[in-house]
Amino acid sequence: MLDVRVLTGNDWALWREVRLDALREAPYAYGSTYADWVDADEQRWRDRLDGPGFHNVLVLLDGAPAGIATGVPTDDPDVAELISMYVRPAARGHGVGDRLIDEVAAAAAATGAHTLRLNVTQGNAHAGNLYARNGFHDVAPNPEPGRNGVRYERTMIRRLDRAPRSTPA
Repeated sequence: MLDVRVLTGNDWALWREVRLDALREAPYAYGSTYADWVDADEQRWRDRLDGPGFHNVLVLLDGAPAGIATGVPTDDPDVAELISMYVRPAARGHGVGDRLIDEVAAAAAATGAHTLRLNVTQGNAHAGNLYARNGFHDVAPNPEPGRNGVRYERTMIRRLDRAPRSTPA
């Protein structure tokens, strides 16, 4: 069973647990590194979750934290961005990624955004396949390096007027 929780700064310890797993397990996929965050104090974690306009989502699979994602506003009010997406290996193949995307997309649409954008790093074919299955399509190669030298392979977008892929549990 999948359950969704929207997280705030008060949930910092839960976010920290999953986020550090993401940075440790898939360092190639993020602009931040494990070393950037492993010794961060509570206030830094709270500030990350309480960023202006941030929509932080945790999906639980059978009661256990399974994945996280964040939706953030951009300079263009018609566009929101999906960042920090991660599904723990044991939870893959159970609809967690689909549910995270749907939750972030719904929150972005509720703010008036019409497009959800994301960047996929080089060599992260599994993520690219997940996003394509959920209605994202490539708009451009992204030759710009991200933070900490991360190389983005491409930028993808999804129109927010499309119906969600997953069904609420």
